[in-house]
Amino acid sequence: MTDARVRIAPSPTGPLHIGTARTALFNYLFARHVGGVFILRLEDTDQARSTVEFERDILEHLHWLGLEWDEGPAAGGLEERGLFGPYRQMARLPRYAEAAEQLLAQDRAYPCYCTPEELEADRRAQEAANQPAGYVGRCATLTPDQRAAREAEGRRPALRFRLEPGVIAFYDLVRGRVQIDAAALGGDLVIVRADGTPLYHFTVVVDDAAMEITHVIRGEDHLSNTPKHILLFRALGHPEPVFAHLPLILNADRTKMSKRKTQTAVKDYAAEGFVREAFVNYLAYLGWSPGTEEDVLTLDEIVERFDLAAVQKGGAVFDRGRLEWLNGQWIRRLADDDLVDRLAPFLEADWAAGRIDRNPERAEIATLLPLVRERLPVLGAIGDVVGFLFTETIALDTELLVPKRWDRDTARAGLAAASRTIGAAGLDGFTVEGLEAALRGAAEANTWKAGDLFMAIRVALTGKTATPPLFESMVALGRERTLARLERAARALEAETAA
Repeated sequence: MTDARVRIAPSPTGPLHIGTARTALFNYLFARHVGGVFILRLEDTDQARSTVEFERDILEHLHWLGLEWDEGPAAGGLEERGLFGPYRQMARLPRYAEAAEQLLAQDRAYPCYCTPEELEADRRAQEAANQPAGYVGRCATLTPDQRAAREAEGRRPALRFRLEPGVIAFYDLVRGRVQIDAAALGGDLVIVRADGTPLYHFTVVVDDAAMEITHVIRGEDHLSNTPKHILLFRALGHPEPVFAHLPLILNADRTKMSKRKTQTAVKDYAAEGFVREAFVNYLAYLGWSPGTEEDVLTLDEIVERFDLAAVQKGGAVFDRGRLEWLNGQWIRRLADDDLVDRLAPFLEADWAAGRIDRNPERAEIATLLPLVRERLPVLGAIGDVVGFLFTETIALDTELLVPKRWDRDTARAGLAAASRTIGAAGLDGFTVEGLEAALRGAAEANTWKAGDLFMAIRVALTGKTATPPLFESMVALGRERTLARLERAARALEAETAA
């Protein structure tokens, strides 16, 4: 199937959506698995909503996912590549006009002069009569004189495609045999607006035919559009491609994914610090399985195993927790230098936003990898985990300084004992092993549970109750800063007691 040609055709009317990204991925996987061609085409005919910013977002995040196209538009300093361009629909308007003229000449399309008010009245009458909504065919059989009369009234016609009656059947690589009666398609459909702008159902068919697309792999929400497209392919004299409709991505409550319930823009996940390898790995499992118990797969491994026949029919539930787990697995797999490269921008952003007081050097980040690698659900959490190391004065909640089994006097005494113990141990004793042994001894000498003492120390040093391992954190913080923070926390408790 080295002649297979597939495409992803996003509309730059919003940022790259998870659903679009998953569709792009499955097209990419299919093309790479069979040795075919993966094409990017921008469907930008909705000029009211299309923006350069959204186009940039889509291209940038397809690149981020590693989904490089073989043919596509000029973008990001790259020239257009491919023999079937241009790959932006607004640059293809003459092709659509030519195809429209062909349909008109064959009487497969006709001018429609219906006003919005007439169409709305038809819709309301159908609703009142409990009839399915659809075009009533008012302009389908107009004579030349009747058309001329409407032109004289100043009406500008849209162009409608005549839907042939009968059942349209096709074989779907995911769903098997599908058949839909043309009577359920809503009547003859508008393919060109009155202002001359072509509409989706028309342009997608003209472009797929011109670009010799062999397989259309898209979301299940397009399934009902497929009969319309098949009829257009036939009317234009082109063979229809093979279709494969992917399952919908669902919210956790199994409703269709929406940004009201789920974060849907890929850029937001990248900004949080999900690594591209994990995100691609997770997207691949939204509707597909390799048929094994493997969870962590590289893009190349997924390509090798991918088979459209293994795509499920039922909806795929988006599980944020599962994505974070997989992201953690990938963070642990990254080489040290690579992980430092990926963490550095997040710490720099924390510094720029004033959440930490200085931007750590690469070497400093590298020394912290053993502390953080197992504890990061996303790269963006690095500041929450180790920000206390790069902050001169941490925020202290004195309520947190007092463990549940202690009162304030005991907490103050515990922090004072910790300071004396660390001071007495000297520089040679300021090691992970030395600190643990000395502070456990201090707890035992005072008949305290070690966990209570350690919690008070943890909060005094970091301002948090959950951090990387305590003694490793103390060593990373340094002896002088450790002692200063213990003394500050003790003073804060003393001041509250005195008040």
